[in-house]
Amino acid sequence: MEDRVIMDNILSTTKGLCDLMMHGTIESATTDVHNTFKTSLNDCLTMQSEIYSKMAVKGWYPTQQVESQKIDAAKQKFSGQ
Repeated sequence: MEDRVIMDNILSTTKGLCDLMMHGTIESATTDVHNTFKTSLNDCLTMQSEIYSKMAVKGWYPTQQVESQKIDAAKQKFSGQ
């Protein structure tokens, strides 16, 4: 299996884990449980960021610049104006 595919799978799994930790934080019934999920969420987000950064350096997760006109149009669309 290619390294890119492996890294993409790891990133996707990490995103899923972040989602799980976020919902655990939101739904937790006690302060101790909330704090445990919150700490785990922060750890997962850090891990996700590191994985993304490594993929971006290799060109496996390219980003593109968006024209400012498109950004302004989206702002207007969602601001109700």
